[in-house]
Amino acid sequence: GLNVNDRCVSLLDNYDVEVLRTTKGRGAILCETNQGMLIFKEYIERRNKIHLQNEVLELLHGQQFPAEQILKNKEGELLTMDFDGTAYVLKTYSAGRECDLKDSENCNQAVRALAQLHRTQLWQEENTPVEIPENSALEFNRHTRELKKIRRFLKTRSQKSDFEILLMQNYTYFFEQALQVEEEMQRFTAQPVPSGICHGDFQYHNILTEQEKTFLINFEKCAIGDMTRDLGLFLRKILEKTSWQEKLAFQLIGEYEKVRPLTAAEKIHLYGRLAYPEKFWKIANFYYNSGKAWIPMKNMEKLYRLLDLEEEKKTFLEHYRGVYL
Repeated sequence: GLNVNDRCVSLLDNYDVEVLRTTKGRGAILCETNQGMLIFKEYIERRNKIHLQNEVLELLHGQQFPAEQILKNKEGELLTMDFDGTAYVLKTYSAGRECDLKDSENCNQAVRALAQLHRTQLWQEENTPVEIPENSALEFNRHTRELKKIRRFLKTRSQKSDFEILLMQNYTYFFEQALQVEEEMQRFTAQPVPSGICHGDFQYHNILTEQEKTFLINFEKCAIGDMTRDLGLFLRKILEKTSWQEKLAFQLIGEYEKVRPLTAAEKIHLYGRLAYPEKFWKIANFYYNSGKAWIPMKNMEKLYRLLDLEEEKKTFLEHYRGVYL
């Protein structure tokens, strides 16, 4: 008879912590405890992924890197199960504010923290957990196959909405762009990039700052692999919000390289991650995987915004090639 939040709070009895107060926040339960601020949330990744995540976080903790830690329950388990099989995880938390993408110094601080994360010394090779994400060429190939499938579906629609018409009008341009970037990146797969710890979802809401200190959270998508995935995601999010301002992007790359210089191969892969029409793929993919009877106006606005910024993106990429490639 308990509601979801009450059930979640009752599950905290499985831990050796004294809970003083709980509040709802960030899609989870924030807990004031005798061990400081903690966060209790549903674990939605693959269950066996929790072990890699914990090993990564323990490694970072051992090297005094400011990141969340997972607390084990009284049975020594990383996950606590509800009666319906839902898994929950209890982690340390910071009361800092999310990274402000409009604050250049805050962004500088974030990329320096990312570079420090990427510099973290891995385990001895024979003990390194295996969780290697797709390289950029394979990732782009998967996205391009999905774009082909979505275009075939759109062609079967006899009566198209305004959104679907606009999507089809611009499909060829972005699809050819995707093929071009994919082809370029396939030529460079022979040039390996260094492997390291990847956060996996390095976005502003997973970067907390408090008193000029950075604290990283939500390592559920962490992996050992190509670190340009993290840097490319962070840069692309900022560039999409700032009309592809090259001065800001080059500044952030410079701040990253003060801590960890990029290899020549990484600069190529980073270019590919910024050049691939990721935003178009995301808009099309969201449309395809959602109910198609009603298209949110926000999707139309995102598509118009993407089209408006295309010339700025092309100019940025030309200058990136001139500076780094």
